[in-house]
Amino acid sequence: MADVEMKPVDKPGDDKPSEEEQKLPPPTPVADIKANVALIERAVSTLEPRFTHRVLRSLTALRHRLDARVLRTAVEEVYTNSDSLSRAALLAWIPAAEQSMDIDSTPAPGAIPTPAKAQPEPLPECEIYFRLLLIHYLLAAPSGPDPAALKLAHETVERMQALNRRSMDPLAAKVWYAVERAYELCGELADARTLFLAAQRTASLRHDDETQASLINRLLRSYLHYSLYDQADKLVSKTSFPASAGNPQFARYHYFLGRIKAVQLNYTAAHTNLQQAIRRAPAPRTAPGFFQAVHKLFVVVELLMGDIPERSLFRHPVLEKALSAYFDIVKAVRAGSLSQFQSTLSAHAAQFEADKTYTLIVRLRQNVIKTGIRRLSLSYSRISLRDICVKLHLDSEEDAEYIVGKAIRDGVIEGRIVHERGWMECAGRKSGYGPEVSDVFARRIAYCLELHNQSVKAMRYPLNAHRKELAAAEGAREREKELAKEIQEGDLDEDGPDLGEGF
Repeated sequence: MADVEMKPVDKPGDDKPSEEEQKLPPPTPVADIKANVALIERAVSTLEPRFTHRVLRSLTALRHRLDARVLRTAVEEVYTNSDSLSRAALLAWIPAAEQSMDIDSTPAPGAIPTPAKAQPEPLPECEIYFRLLLIHYLLAAPSGPDPAALKLAHETVERMQALNRRSMDPLAAKVWYAVERAYELCGELADARTLFLAAQRTASLRHDDETQASLINRLLRSYLHYSLYDQADKLVSKTSFPASAGNPQFARYHYFLGRIKAVQLNYTAAHTNLQQAIRRAPAPRTAPGFFQAVHKLFVVVELLMGDIPERSLFRHPVLEKALSAYFDIVKAVRAGSLSQFQSTLSAHAAQFEADKTYTLIVRLRQNVIKTGIRRLSLSYSRISLRDICVKLHLDSEEDAEYIVGKAIRDGVIEGRIVHERGWMECAGRKSGYGPEVSDVFARRIAYCLELHNQSVKAMRYPLNAHRKELAAAEGAREREKELAKEIQEGDLDEDGPDLGEGF
Protein backbone atom coordinates (compact mmCIF):
# COMPACT_ATOMS: atom_id res chain seq x y z
CA MET A 1 0.00 0.00 0.00
CA ALA A 2 1.44 3.35 -1.02
CA ASP A 3 2.21 5.93 1.58
CA VAL A 4 -0.28 8.76 1.80
CA GLU A 5 1.15 12.20 2.32
CA MET A 6 -0.71 14.00 5.10
CA LYS A 7 -1.33 17.71 4.57
CA PRO A 8 -0.87 20.00 7.52
CA VAL A 9 -4.13 21.02 9.18
CA ASP A 10 -4.83 24.73 9.05
CA LYS A 11 -5.29 26.45 12.34
CA PRO A 12 -8.70 27.95 13.06
CA GLY A 13 -7.46 31.51 12.73
CA ASP A 14 -5.49 31.08 9.50
CA ASP A 15 -8.45 31.84 7.23
CA LYS A 16 -8.90 35.32 8.68
CA PRO A 17 -7.60 38.26 6.65
CA SER A 18 -4.39 39.84 7.77
CA GLU A 19 -4.19 43.20 9.51
CA GLU A 20 -3.08 44.85 6.26
CA GLU A 21 -6.18 43.54 4.51
CA GLN A 22 -8.44 44.61 7.37
CA LYS A 23 -7.06 48.15 7.48
CA LEU A 24 -7.54 49.16 3.87
CA PRO A 25 -6.81 52.83 3.19
CA PRO A 26 -9.86 54.96 2.37
CA PRO A 27 -10.32 55.89 -1.28
CA THR A 28 -8.72 59.10 -2.40
CA PRO A 29 -10.87 62.09 -3.45
CA VAL A 30 -9.87 61.50 -7.07
CA ALA A 31 -11.08 57.90 -6.84
CA ASP A 32 -14.37 59.07 -5.29
CA ILE A 33 -14.89 61.59 -8.09
CA LYS A 34 -14.22 58.98 -10.79
CA ALA A 35 -16.62 56.55 -9.10
CA ASN A 36 -19.29 59.27 -8.94
CA VAL A 37 -18.80 60.02 -12.64
CA ALA A 38 -19.34 56.34 -13.40
CA LEU A 39 -22.53 56.38 -11.33
CA ILE A 40 -23.83 59.45 -13.17
CA GLU A 41 -23.20 57.80 -16.55
CA ARG A 42 -24.96 54.68 -15.30
CA ALA A 43 -27.93 56.76 -14.14
CA VAL A 44 -28.25 58.38 -17.58
CA SER A 45 -27.87 55.13 -19.52
CA THR A 46 -30.36 53.19 -17.38
CA LEU A 47 -32.74 56.12 -16.73
CA GLU A 48 -32.42 55.51 -12.99
CA PRO A 49 -32.01 58.81 -11.08
CA ARG A 50 -31.31 56.93 -7.83
CA PHE A 51 -27.65 56.60 -8.86
CA THR A 52 -27.40 60.37 -9.23
CA HIS A 53 -29.00 60.81 -5.82
CA ARG A 54 -26.36 58.49 -4.39
CA VAL A 55 -23.67 60.76 -5.84
CA LEU A 56 -25.30 63.88 -4.43
CA ARG A 57 -25.55 62.37 -0.95
CA SER A 58 -21.76 62.14 -0.84
CA LEU A 59 -21.30 65.74 -2.00
CA THR A 60 -21.15 67.24 1.50
CA ALA A 61 -18.34 64.98 2.65
CA LEU A 62 -16.45 65.20 -0.64
CA ARG A 63 -16.35 68.98 -0.99
CA HIS A 64 -14.37 69.29 2.27
CA ARG A 65 -11.57 67.20 0.73
CA LEU A 66 -11.19 69.17 -2.49
CA ASP A 67 -8.18 71.18 -3.54
CA ALA A 68 -6.74 72.38 -6.85
CA ARG A 69 -4.54 69.31 -7.30
CA VAL A 70 -7.43 66.89 -6.75
CA LEU A 71 -9.72 68.70 -9.17
CA ARG A 72 -7.07 69.03 -11.86
CA THR A 73 -6.11 65.35 -11.61
CA ALA A 74 -9.74 64.23 -11.68
CA VAL A 75 -10.55 66.32 -14.77
CA GLU A 76 -7.47 65.07 -16.62
CA GLU A 77 -8.21 61.43 -15.81
CA VAL A 78 -11.89 61.64 -16.76
CA TYR A 79 -11.38 63.79 -19.88
CA THR A 80 -8.51 61.91 -21.49
CA ASN A 81 -8.90 63.66 -24.84
CA SER A 82 -6.64 66.72 -24.71
CA ASP A 83 -8.65 68.41 -27.49
CA SER A 84 -11.91 68.30 -25.53
CA LEU A 85 -13.60 71.68 -25.16
CA SER A 86 -15.20 70.66 -21.86
CA ARG A 87 -11.81 69.72 -20.46
CA ALA A 88 -10.30 73.05 -21.45
CA ALA A 89 -13.28 74.95 -19.99
CA LEU A 90 -13.02 73.11 -16.65
CA LEU A 91 -9.23 73.41 -16.34
CA ALA A 92 -9.48 77.15 -16.96
CA TRP A 93 -11.28 77.57 -13.61
CA ILE A 94 -8.79 75.53 -11.58
CA PRO A 95 -5.87 77.47 -10.09
CA ALA A 96 -2.40 76.26 -11.02
CA ALA A 97 -1.23 73.62 -8.52
CA GLU A 98 2.39 73.03 -7.65
CA GLN A 99 3.65 69.62 -8.65
CA SER A 100 5.25 67.60 -5.84
CA MET A 101 7.71 65.89 -8.19
CA ASP A 102 8.56 66.04 -11.86
CA ILE A 103 7.94 62.87 -13.77
CA ASP A 104 9.99 62.30 -16.92
CA SER A 105 7.50 61.33 -19.57
CA THR A 106 10.11 61.03 -22.35
CA PRO A 107 10.05 57.49 -23.78
CA ALA A 108 13.16 55.40 -23.52
CA PRO A 109 15.31 55.14 -26.68
CA GLY A 110 14.22 52.28 -28.85
CA ALA A 111 10.87 51.90 -27.12
CA ILE A 112 7.85 51.40 -29.34
CA PRO A 113 5.11 53.90 -28.46
CA THR A 114 1.76 52.34 -27.78
CA PRO A 115 -1.12 54.09 -29.48
CA ALA A 116 -3.59 55.53 -26.99
CA LYS A 117 -7.15 54.34 -27.31
CA ALA A 118 -9.67 57.03 -28.08
CA GLN A 119 -11.91 57.32 -25.04
CA PRO A 120 -15.50 58.51 -25.56
CA GLU A 121 -16.36 61.98 -24.39
CA PRO A 122 -18.05 61.97 -20.94
CA LEU A 123 -21.70 62.91 -20.78
CA PRO A 124 -22.77 66.54 -20.23
CA GLU A 125 -24.05 65.56 -16.78
CA CYS A 126 -20.45 64.83 -15.76
CA GLU A 127 -19.43 68.33 -16.82
CA ILE A 128 -22.19 69.86 -14.69
CA TYR A 129 -21.04 67.72 -11.77
CA PHE A 130 -17.46 68.99 -12.14
CA ARG A 131 -18.73 72.57 -12.34
CA LEU A 132 -20.68 72.01 -9.12
CA LEU A 133 -17.53 70.81 -7.38
CA LEU A 134 -15.61 73.81 -8.71
CA ILE A 135 -18.19 76.27 -7.37
CA HIS A 136 -18.00 74.76 -3.89
CA TYR A 137 -14.20 74.74 -4.04
CA LEU A 138 -14.04 78.44 -5.00
CA LEU A 139 -16.53 79.38 -2.29
CA ALA A 140 -14.52 77.52 0.39
CA ALA A 141 -11.16 79.08 -0.51
CA PRO A 142 -8.91 79.69 2.53
CA SER A 143 -8.58 83.40 1.71
CA GLY A 144 -12.35 83.84 1.46
CA PRO A 145 -14.97 83.29 -1.23
CA ASP A 146 -13.48 83.76 -4.67
CA PRO A 147 -15.46 86.30 -6.77
CA ALA A 148 -14.90 84.00 -9.75
CA ALA A 149 -17.41 81.57 -8.18
CA LEU A 150 -20.28 83.91 -9.08
CA LYS A 151 -19.16 84.09 -12.71
CA LEU A 152 -18.76 80.31 -12.83
CA ALA A 153 -22.24 79.89 -11.33
CA HIS A 154 -23.76 82.07 -14.08
CA GLU A 155 -21.88 80.16 -16.76
CA THR A 156 -23.03 76.83 -15.29
CA VAL A 157 -26.68 77.93 -15.29
CA GLU A 158 -26.43 79.06 -18.91
CA ARG A 159 -24.75 75.80 -19.89
CA MET A 160 -27.38 73.77 -18.05
CA GLN A 161 -30.26 75.64 -19.68
CA ALA A 162 -28.69 75.34 -23.12
CA LEU A 163 -28.34 71.55 -22.81
CA ASN A 164 -31.96 71.18 -21.58
CA ARG A 165 -31.64 67.52 -20.51
CA ARG A 166 -34.14 66.08 -18.05
CA SER A 167 -31.49 63.72 -16.70
CA MET A 168 -29.84 66.81 -15.17
CA ASP A 169 -32.78 67.58 -12.89
CA PRO A 170 -31.21 66.19 -9.66
CA LEU A 171 -27.96 68.02 -10.42
CA ALA A 172 -29.85 71.22 -11.25
CA ALA A 173 -31.36 71.37 -7.76
CA LYS A 174 -27.86 71.29 -6.22
CA VAL A 175 -26.55 73.80 -8.74
CA TRP A 176 -29.20 76.32 -7.75
CA TYR A 177 -28.20 75.90 -4.11
CA ALA A 178 -24.58 76.61 -5.08
CA VAL A 179 -25.71 79.67 -7.04
CA GLU A 180 -27.53 81.00 -3.99
CA ARG A 181 -24.44 80.45 -1.79
CA ALA A 182 -22.30 82.32 -4.32
CA TYR A 183 -24.68 85.30 -4.32
CA GLU A 184 -25.04 85.28 -0.53
CA LEU A 185 -21.31 85.12 0.22
CA CYS A 186 -20.68 87.87 -2.30
CA GLY A 187 -23.34 90.05 -0.64
CA GLU A 188 -25.65 90.16 -3.66
CA LEU A 189 -28.44 87.78 -2.62
CA ALA A 190 -31.18 90.27 -3.55
CA ASP A 191 -29.92 90.39 -7.15
CA ALA A 192 -30.49 86.64 -7.56
CA ARG A 193 -34.21 86.85 -6.85
CA THR A 194 -35.20 87.59 -10.45
CA LEU A 195 -33.12 84.66 -11.67
CA PHE A 196 -34.72 82.32 -9.13
CA LEU A 197 -38.26 83.42 -10.01
CA ALA A 198 -37.73 82.80 -13.72
CA ALA A 199 -36.17 79.39 -13.06
CA GLN A 200 -38.97 78.44 -10.65
CA ARG A 201 -41.60 79.27 -13.27
CA THR A 202 -39.78 77.10 -15.83
CA ALA A 203 -39.40 74.21 -13.37
CA SER A 204 -43.10 74.29 -12.48
CA LEU A 205 -44.07 74.20 -16.16
CA ARG A 206 -41.76 71.23 -16.77
CA HIS A 207 -42.99 69.46 -13.59
CA ASP A 208 -39.41 69.30 -12.33
CA ASP A 209 -40.28 68.71 -8.68
CA GLU A 210 -36.73 68.59 -7.31
CA THR A 211 -35.63 71.87 -8.90
CA GLN A 212 -38.95 73.50 -8.02
CA ALA A 213 -38.63 72.56 -4.34
CA SER A 214 -35.05 73.81 -4.24
CA LEU A 215 -35.96 77.15 -5.87
CA ILE A 216 -38.92 77.74 -3.55
CA ASN A 217 -36.58 77.32 -0.59
CA ARG A 218 -34.02 79.61 -2.24
CA LEU A 219 -36.67 82.33 -2.67
CA LEU A 220 -37.96 81.97 0.88
CA ARG A 221 -34.43 82.23 2.25
CA SER A 222 -33.84 85.36 0.17
CA TYR A 223 -37.04 86.99 1.43
CA LEU A 224 -36.42 86.10 5.08
CA HIS A 225 -32.79 87.24 4.87
CA TYR A 226 -34.07 90.76 4.20
CA SER A 227 -37.09 90.39 6.57
CA LEU A 228 -39.61 90.51 3.70
CA TYR A 229 -42.18 88.38 5.52
CA ASP A 230 -45.18 89.61 3.54
CA GLN A 231 -43.62 88.66 0.22
CA ALA A 232 -42.57 85.29 1.63
CA ASP A 233 -46.14 84.67 2.81
CA LYS A 234 -47.49 85.57 -0.64
CA LEU A 235 -45.04 83.15 -2.26
CA VAL A 236 -46.22 80.35 0.03
CA SER A 237 -49.87 81.09 -0.69
CA LYS A 238 -49.36 81.26 -4.47
CA THR A 239 -47.24 78.13 -4.84
CA SER A 240 -47.62 74.50 -3.82
CA PHE A 241 -44.58 72.67 -2.52
CA PRO A 242 -44.01 69.39 -4.42
CA ALA A 243 -45.07 66.35 -2.43
CA SER A 244 -42.32 64.23 -3.99
CA ALA A 245 -39.51 66.44 -2.70
CA GLY A 246 -36.87 64.94 -0.43
CA ASN A 247 -36.78 65.22 3.33
CA PRO A 248 -33.98 67.85 3.39
CA GLN A 249 -36.02 70.17 1.18
CA PHE A 250 -39.15 69.57 3.27
CA ALA A 251 -37.20 70.28 6.46
CA ARG A 252 -36.02 73.65 5.11
CA TYR A 253 -39.51 74.51 3.87
CA HIS A 254 -41.14 73.80 7.24
CA TYR A 255 -38.45 75.81 9.01
CA PHE A 256 -39.12 78.83 6.78
CA LEU A 257 -42.87 78.41 7.33
CA GLY A 258 -42.27 78.31 11.10
CA ARG A 259 -40.38 81.61 10.96
CA ILE A 260 -43.14 83.24 8.92
CA LYS A 261 -45.94 82.03 11.19
CA ALA A 262 -44.06 83.05 14.35
CA VAL A 263 -43.69 86.63 13.12
CA GLN A 264 -47.40 86.66 12.20
CA LEU A 265 -48.32 85.70 15.83
CA ASN A 266 -49.61 82.30 14.68
CA TYR A 267 -47.61 80.38 17.26
CA THR A 268 -49.60 77.13 17.04
CA ALA A 269 -48.97 76.74 13.30
CA ALA A 270 -45.34 77.77 13.77
CA HIS A 271 -44.90 75.12 16.47
CA THR A 272 -46.36 72.45 14.17
CA ASN A 273 -44.09 73.42 11.26
CA LEU A 274 -40.99 73.47 13.43
CA GLN A 275 -41.82 70.01 14.77
CA GLN A 276 -42.07 68.76 11.19
CA ALA A 277 -38.72 70.39 10.38
CA ILE A 278 -37.07 68.63 13.33
CA ARG A 279 -38.53 65.26 12.35
CA ARG A 280 -37.48 65.55 8.71
CA ALA A 281 -34.06 67.06 9.34
CA PRO A 282 -30.90 64.96 8.91
CA ALA A 283 -29.08 63.51 11.90
CA PRO A 284 -27.75 66.13 14.36
CA ARG A 285 -24.15 65.13 13.66
CA THR A 286 -24.71 65.39 9.91
CA ALA A 287 -26.25 68.90 9.86
CA PRO A 288 -25.60 70.48 13.29
CA GLY A 289 -26.12 74.05 12.07
CA PHE A 290 -29.63 73.46 10.82
CA PHE A 291 -30.47 71.36 13.89
CA GLN A 292 -29.43 74.20 16.19
CA ALA A 293 -31.20 76.91 14.19
CA VAL A 294 -34.51 75.04 14.25
CA HIS A 295 -34.33 74.37 18.00
CA LYS A 296 -33.51 78.01 18.80
CA LEU A 297 -36.71 79.13 17.14
CA PHE A 298 -38.59 76.14 18.56
CA VAL A 299 -37.69 77.10 22.16
CA VAL A 300 -38.82 80.71 21.64
CA VAL A 301 -42.13 79.65 20.06
CA GLU A 302 -42.84 77.27 22.94
CA LEU A 303 -42.25 80.08 25.43
CA LEU A 304 -44.58 82.39 23.48
CA MET A 305 -47.25 79.67 23.62
CA GLY A 306 -46.97 79.64 27.41
CA ASP A 307 -45.13 76.32 27.68
CA ILE A 308 -41.75 75.61 29.22
CA PRO A 309 -39.38 73.42 27.12
CA GLU A 310 -38.06 70.24 28.68
CA ARG A 311 -34.73 70.47 30.46
CA SER A 312 -33.39 67.41 28.60
CA LEU A 313 -33.46 69.45 25.38
CA PHE A 314 -30.71 71.73 26.70
CA ARG A 315 -28.53 68.75 27.62
CA HIS A 316 -28.27 67.44 24.08
CA PRO A 317 -24.58 67.28 23.08
CA VAL A 318 -25.20 69.22 19.85
CA LEU A 319 -27.50 71.81 21.48
CA GLU A 320 -25.95 72.30 24.91
CA LYS A 321 -23.55 75.07 23.94
CA ALA A 322 -25.74 76.67 21.25
CA LEU A 323 -28.81 76.96 23.53
CA SER A 324 -27.03 78.27 26.64
CA ALA A 325 -28.38 81.81 26.15
CA TYR A 326 -31.89 80.49 25.49
CA PHE A 327 -31.71 78.38 28.63
CA ASP A 328 -31.12 81.58 30.64
CA ILE A 329 -34.20 83.11 29.01
CA VAL A 330 -36.25 80.03 29.89
CA LYS A 331 -35.16 80.27 33.53
CA ALA A 332 -36.13 83.96 33.66
CA VAL A 333 -39.57 83.28 32.13
CA ARG A 334 -40.22 80.38 34.47
CA ALA A 335 -39.25 82.42 37.53
CA GLY A 336 -41.35 85.40 36.41
CA SER A 337 -38.47 87.78 37.21
CA LEU A 338 -38.57 90.78 34.93
CA SER A 339 -35.17 92.05 36.10
CA GLN A 340 -33.53 88.70 35.35
CA PHE A 341 -35.20 88.66 31.95
CA GLN A 342 -33.98 92.15 31.08
CA SER A 343 -30.43 91.44 32.20
CA THR A 344 -30.32 88.18 30.22
CA LEU A 345 -31.76 89.90 27.15
CA SER A 346 -29.15 92.67 27.26
CA ALA A 347 -26.31 90.20 27.90
CA HIS A 348 -27.11 88.02 24.89
CA ALA A 349 -28.61 90.65 22.57
CA ALA A 350 -25.85 90.23 19.97
CA GLN A 351 -26.46 86.48 19.69
CA PHE A 352 -30.23 86.92 19.47
CA GLU A 353 -29.79 89.51 16.71
CA ALA A 354 -27.53 87.13 14.78
CA ASP A 355 -30.09 84.32 15.19
CA LYS A 356 -32.93 86.67 14.11
CA THR A 357 -34.91 85.83 17.24
CA TYR A 358 -34.50 89.12 19.12
CA THR A 359 -37.89 90.57 18.14
CA LEU A 360 -39.62 87.35 19.19
CA ILE A 361 -37.82 87.22 22.54
CA VAL A 362 -38.83 90.83 23.27
CA ARG A 363 -42.46 89.67 23.10
CA LEU A 364 -41.78 87.36 26.04
CA ARG A 365 -41.81 90.35 28.41
CA GLN A 366 -45.60 90.06 28.75
CA ASN A 367 -45.28 86.34 29.50
CA VAL A 368 -42.76 87.09 32.26
CA ILE A 369 -45.07 89.69 33.79
CA LYS A 370 -48.07 87.34 33.64
CA THR A 371 -46.06 84.61 35.34
CA GLY A 372 -45.00 87.05 38.08
CA ILE A 373 -48.57 88.22 38.65
CA ARG A 374 -49.79 84.62 38.84
CA ARG A 375 -47.18 83.84 41.49
CA LEU A 376 -48.18 86.94 43.48
CA SER A 377 -51.88 86.05 43.28
CA LEU A 378 -51.13 82.62 44.74
CA SER A 379 -49.00 84.08 47.55
CA TYR A 380 -51.15 87.03 48.64
CA SER A 381 -54.86 87.46 49.19
CA ARG A 382 -54.44 91.24 49.04
CA ILE A 383 -51.49 93.23 47.72
CA SER A 384 -51.10 96.90 46.88
CA LEU A 385 -50.33 98.08 43.37
CA ARG A 386 -47.22 99.78 44.73
CA ASP A 387 -45.84 96.46 45.97
CA ILE A 388 -46.65 94.85 42.63
CA CYS A 389 -44.74 97.64 40.90
CA VAL A 390 -41.72 97.09 43.17
CA LYS A 391 -41.72 93.27 42.94
CA LEU A 392 -42.15 93.14 39.16
CA HIS A 393 -39.84 96.13 38.51
CA LEU A 394 -42.48 98.12 36.63
CA ASP A 395 -42.19 101.80 35.87
CA SER A 396 -45.30 103.14 37.62
CA GLU A 397 -48.44 102.10 39.49
CA GLU A 398 -50.53 102.97 36.42
CA ASP A 399 -48.62 100.35 34.44
CA ALA A 400 -49.15 97.83 37.23
CA GLU A 401 -52.88 98.56 37.30
CA TYR A 402 -53.16 98.18 33.53
CA ILE A 403 -51.21 94.91 33.49
CA VAL A 404 -53.17 93.45 36.40
CA GLY A 405 -56.48 94.44 34.82
CA LYS A 406 -55.50 92.80 31.54
CA ALA A 407 -54.42 89.64 33.38
CA ILE A 408 -57.79 89.49 35.15
CA ARG A 409 -59.66 90.01 31.88
CA ASP A 410 -57.60 87.32 30.09
CA GLY A 411 -58.28 84.83 32.88
CA VAL A 412 -54.67 84.56 33.98
CA ILE A 413 -55.66 85.32 37.60
CA GLU A 414 -58.96 85.67 39.46
CA GLY A 415 -59.49 88.78 41.51
CA ARG A 416 -60.44 92.44 41.34
CA ILE A 417 -58.81 95.86 41.65
CA VAL A 418 -59.99 98.19 44.39
CA HIS A 419 -59.24 101.65 43.04
CA GLU A 420 -60.18 103.49 46.24
CA ARG A 421 -57.69 101.50 48.31
CA GLY A 422 -55.11 101.03 45.60
CA TRP A 423 -54.73 97.30 45.94
CA MET A 424 -55.65 94.03 44.25
CA GLU A 425 -57.78 91.44 46.00
CA CYS A 426 -57.09 87.89 44.86
CA ALA A 427 -59.80 85.24 44.92
CA GLY A 428 -59.04 82.15 46.96
CA ARG A 429 -58.52 78.78 45.42
CA LYS A 430 -61.75 77.10 44.43
CA SER A 431 -62.65 73.66 45.60
CA GLY A 432 -62.92 70.77 43.22
CA TYR A 433 -66.71 70.81 43.34
CA GLY A 434 -69.33 73.29 42.25
CA PRO A 435 -71.50 74.28 39.30
CA GLU A 436 -68.46 75.20 37.16
CA VAL A 437 -66.96 71.75 37.59
CA SER A 438 -70.26 70.05 36.76
CA ASP A 439 -70.62 72.19 33.63
CA VAL A 440 -67.14 71.23 32.46
CA PHE A 441 -67.90 67.57 33.18
CA ALA A 442 -71.17 67.78 31.23
CA ARG A 443 -69.38 69.35 28.26
CA ARG A 444 -66.82 66.56 28.25
CA ILE A 445 -69.55 63.89 28.34
CA ALA A 446 -71.41 65.61 25.49
CA TYR A 447 -68.20 65.75 23.47
CA CYS A 448 -67.54 62.04 23.98
CA LEU A 449 -71.10 61.13 22.96
CA GLU A 450 -70.89 63.31 19.87
CA LEU A 451 -67.55 61.75 18.96
CA HIS A 452 -69.11 58.28 19.32
CA ASN A 453 -72.04 59.21 17.09
CA GLN A 454 -69.79 60.69 14.44
CA SER A 455 -67.58 57.59 14.52
CA VAL A 456 -70.58 55.31 14.02
CA LYS A 457 -71.76 57.44 11.09
CA ALA A 458 -68.31 57.34 9.52
CA MET A 459 -68.04 53.54 9.68
CA ARG A 460 -68.17 51.74 6.35
CA TYR A 461 -70.25 48.58 5.95
CA PRO A 462 -70.10 46.09 3.04
CA LEU A 463 -72.76 46.67 0.41
CA ASN A 464 -75.82 44.35 0.35
CA ALA A 465 -74.58 42.46 3.41
CA HIS A 466 -78.19 42.14 4.66
CA ARG A 467 -79.15 40.28 1.49
CA LYS A 468 -76.64 37.53 2.29
CA GLU A 469 -78.14 37.15 5.74
CA LEU A 470 -81.64 36.98 4.26
CA ALA A 471 -80.54 34.35 1.75
CA ALA A 472 -78.94 32.28 4.50
CA ALA A 473 -82.10 32.47 6.61
CA GLU A 474 -84.24 31.52 3.63
CA GLY A 475 -82.01 28.50 2.94
CA ALA A 476 -82.25 27.40 6.57
CA ARG A 477 -86.05 27.53 6.43
CA GLU A 478 -86.10 25.48 3.24
CA ARG A 479 -83.89 22.84 4.86
CA GLU A 480 -86.20 22.71 7.88
CA LYS A 481 -89.20 22.22 5.62
CA GLU A 482 -87.49 19.37 3.75
CA LEU A 483 -86.51 17.73 7.03
CA ALA A 484 -90.06 17.93 8.37
CA LYS A 485 -91.43 16.50 5.14
CA GLU A 486 -89.03 13.55 5.26
CA ILE A 487 -90.00 12.84 8.86
CA GLN A 488 -93.68 12.81 7.93
CA GLU A 489 -93.10 10.47 5.01
CA GLY A 490 -90.97 8.09 7.12
CA ASP A 491 -87.90 8.27 4.89
CA LEU A 492 -85.67 9.43 7.73
CA ASP A 493 -86.54 6.40 9.91
CA GLU A 494 -85.73 3.93 7.12
CA ASP A 495 -82.49 5.44 5.82
CA GLY A 496 -81.18 7.19 8.91
CA PRO A 497 -79.52 5.58 11.95
CA ASP A 498 -81.47 4.18 14.89
CA LEU A 499 -81.47 7.03 17.40
CA GLY A 500 -82.68 4.71 20.15
CA GLU A 501 -79.79 2.26 19.86
CA GLY A 502 -77.48 2.28 22.81
CA PHE A 503 -80.02 3.64 25.29
